[in-house]
Amino acid sequence: MESHDLDIAIAGGGLAGGLTALALHFRCPDLKIALFECGEKIGGHHRWSWFDSDLSPAGRALMSAFDTASWPAYDVRFPKYERTLGSRYNSLASADFDRAIRQELPAAAIRTGTKVVSVDEGGITLADQQRITAGAVVDCRGAEIGTGLEGGWQVFLGRHLRCEHPHGVRRPIIMDANVAQHGAYRFVYVLPLSDTDLFIEDTYYADEPVLDRAVLAKRIDAYCEARSWRGETMDEETGVLPVISGGDASALAGSSPTPENGFGGVALGGIRGGFTHPLTSYTLPFAVENAIAITRSAGMPGVHMAEMMAQRSADHWRRTGFYRLLGRMLFGAALPEQRHIVFQHFYRLPQALIERFYAGRSTALDKARILSGRPPVPVKRALHALVTPGTPLSGSHEPKRTAA
Repeated sequence: MESHDLDIAIAGGGLAGGLTALALHFRCPDLKIALFECGEKIGGHHRWSWFDSDLSPAGRALMSAFDTASWPAYDVRFPKYERTLGSRYNSLASADFDRAIRQELPAAAIRTGTKVVSVDEGGITLADQQRITAGAVVDCRGAEIGTGLEGGWQVFLGRHLRCEHPHGVRRPIIMDANVAQHGAYRFVYVLPLSDTDLFIEDTYYADEPVLDRAVLAKRIDAYCEARSWRGETMDEETGVLPVISGGDASALAGSSPTPENGFGGVALGGIRGGFTHPLTSYTLPFAVENAIAITRSAGMPGVHMAEMMAQRSADHWRRTGFYRLLGRMLFGAALPEQRHIVFQHFYRLPQALIERFYAGRSTALDKARILSGRPPVPVKRALHALVTPGTPLSGSHEPKRTAA
């Protein structure tokens, strides 16, 4: 029997890689695994949120390893509509993700500050040219958005504010679109982390990956000042995420081989494998379920695991086609200053439909309900968007600056 340094090597210690390592450790503790991350922390600098209904019982059990914030309901606010929905909502900070992964995994299984430069069916190669062989390789490194994808961008700045006095926010505000739109669909996202702590995120569905931290910080300042929220900024984070409306899914894998050959015997996870919600950019529900699926194939040869994940990727792309269609309508048919009307229309629909939408499990009836009634965008513009190629997404999605 061939000997390897590791049973399973996981490249990339973000959400998908960290959850995969944790799930494998829980289910297959005798396997020799290692998680390789170029940064110093597992999970980077992010916050992930999800509904209870997004996950299976096994998925909820896996996420119980983390210290999460949770609320029984949430609010949405639009210029002509407000609503409270009774879905349980959860949120996890990357610092808590990192802490739990380090507590649960053996120290030898965590290799932070270690960059993986290449992967193949037989193992990984590090930046110092060290070769580590493995029976199976899972590549969860972040994707470069190459040619072949279309859509727009979700741009945001998030701030953790510790208020001088209790802020009075009872439950999350998932979308507060009662703000100036600034040439995109803009909303503010608010999480009450404690009686005095708030997470406030200024988010834009924009045509370009342009992020000016100073400008967005000033807009958060103004939003907080209008509500008398004053205090100390504990942390800030930024992000620029693709909102995919069409194209070729394999473009997310960068220079990896094609899905037809199982990506060269390497199992792809996370955004590199295409596991994102095309319209909302949510990744956590898919990362959780993929981690569980990988544990079920942990005893297989690496090529079989790669083929299994390639099939899951193809199935995910097929299932999420409806959301890409909606993305084409959002960016191609709705004028930037009026995109909030699309979401205002959507949030009038039944709560269960909204939950299935975020989980990427919309039924045929759900899709009909979403598209029925008076359209929130001009019909001619919608039809034109459906038959016209979208804006190409290409190159790195590092933030670009714009003048204040």
